[in-house]
Amino acid sequence: MDNKSVRGRRVVVIGTGGTIAGRATSALDNIGYSAAEVGVAELVQDLAPDGVTLLTEQVAQLDSKDMDFGVWQSLAERCSEWLALPDIDGIVITHGTDTLEETAYFLQSVLAPEKPVVLTCAMRPATALAPDGPQNVRDAVCLASGNADSAARGVLIVCAGRVHGAFDVQKVHTYRLDAFDSGDAGPIGHIEEGMLRRVREWPAGDRASADRVLERVRALPSDRWPRVEIVTSHAGASGRVIDALCASTAAGDALDGLVIAATGNGSIHRSVEAAALRAQEAGVAVVRATKCVEGRILPVVNATLRDAGKLTPVKARISLMLELMTRSAAPTPR
Repeated sequence: MDNKSVRGRRVVVIGTGGTIAGRATSALDNIGYSAAEVGVAELVQDLAPDGVTLLTEQVAQLDSKDMDFGVWQSLAERCSEWLALPDIDGIVITHGTDTLEETAYFLQSVLAPEKPVVLTCAMRPATALAPDGPQNVRDAVCLASGNADSAARGVLIVCAGRVHGAFDVQKVHTYRLDAFDSGDAGPIGHIEEGMLRRVREWPAGDRASADRVLERVRALPSDRWPRVEIVTSHAGASGRVIDALCASTAAGDALDGLVIAATGNGSIHRSVEAAALRAQEAGVAVVRATKCVEGRILPVVNATLRDAGKLTPVKARISLMLELMTRSAAPTPR
């Protein structure tokens, strides 16, 4: 018999706020609510499947549009500590939808967990006439506990019955309940009455590399993390924004990296490209990432600015930030 079946399964549910924890004055109001008001213990009440014990911890209580490095640092630390406990089968993180894909990618990059870490969310507040949060939480717990699939691992996202991987997921809709998509990669699977119908592989990561990055994330105060900004290329664009960002370095606010949200296959306006090359020459790390929802940047021979492959601009920013963080043991003085 499975030892987990004998002792029962234990899942930690970490709350960070978001719409899933929001309240509105009317049950008919799905958009005029205040996010991050309901505590995580209240959110998960009576949602544990049979044989699963839920432990709760409130790491933050904020609207995810305001997510910051300090919360990421705390999440990475707490997840790492919980995952190291042999009697913890997985973790669920309740999160706002706006920056969920960023937090998921960050956690996959610094944890590369062998156990499931499942982020879930809601598009309607907890006070809605028909809230979507409770079912999303229940599905996430089924996945994190191993009840839905005992082989589940990595940082995953559960929303509206679909399971996405941290590398591919994006928020693609402003209002509908099924607001997330994994582009041409597709979802990992579907939660159906507590069971997973898996259609592709779990996200995989380099654990040794993740451990090195996590060490730096733990050691470096969140206000000293590398400063990486995103600039968009578009019709009629100029390089003035990049020049201004680089000028701030001279004023003592160092720009460490720059992501260009590029058109098509990583193409950028000539004025933006000229400014980006000036920044690169001045020591700023520059990466191109496509704005396209699907596909990836195909490498071009003799490209003067490197590309981020299939990463979206926001994920490319996280990747570059972590790269800069670990490139040198000592942070750049500001």
